[in-house]
Amino acid sequence: MTATKGAIIRTVELMDDSSADFVFEWLSKHFSVSQYEQEWDSIEEVEPDEVDLEMLSEIDANPDCKVFISEKELFARKRG
Repeated sequence: MTATKGAIIRTVELMDDSSADFVFEWLSKHFSVSQYEQEWDSIEEVEPDEVDLEMLSEIDANPDCKVFISEKELFARKRG
């Protein structure tokens, strides 16, 4: 599992049931598992290039790259 998927799972685990229901409904509406299984299987895996590595280094070194918003603010942006 990627770090992103793990973060999504941890976030959902911390949500109240109403918020989790909203996220599940949104995911179900916008994503079809069988469609993405086929698409993911066809994606070529490549090694990160110099730009990718620089961005990853910046994330590790710069605390401003780790700005988070609250669950309430996230849903307000999505609904607004």
